[in-house]
Amino acid sequence: MQLIGGVILSVGWIPQIIQILKTKSVSDLSLKAYVLMFLGISLMEAYAISLVVTGAGLAFLVTNTMSLCVVLFVITLILRYR
Repeated sequence: MQLIGGVILSVGWIPQIIQILKTKSVSDLSLKAYVLMFLGISLMEAYAISLVVTGAGLAFLVTNTMSLCVVLFVITLILRYR
């Protein structure tokens, strides 16, 4: 369930990325909001790593890492097309 839910959440960002790449417009996106999401996901990433070290939470780490990468990519696009 964690793996499926995490993949769905990560894939949910793809339409936004496609829209940015098509229009090269990020005027309606808030950099602050995406940076805050990135910081929150980064904290969850640290927790996921601690879970994996104790022998649990691999699915959480995998899906959280996917989300972290996708949000970082959106932030990169916002900075590029500002």
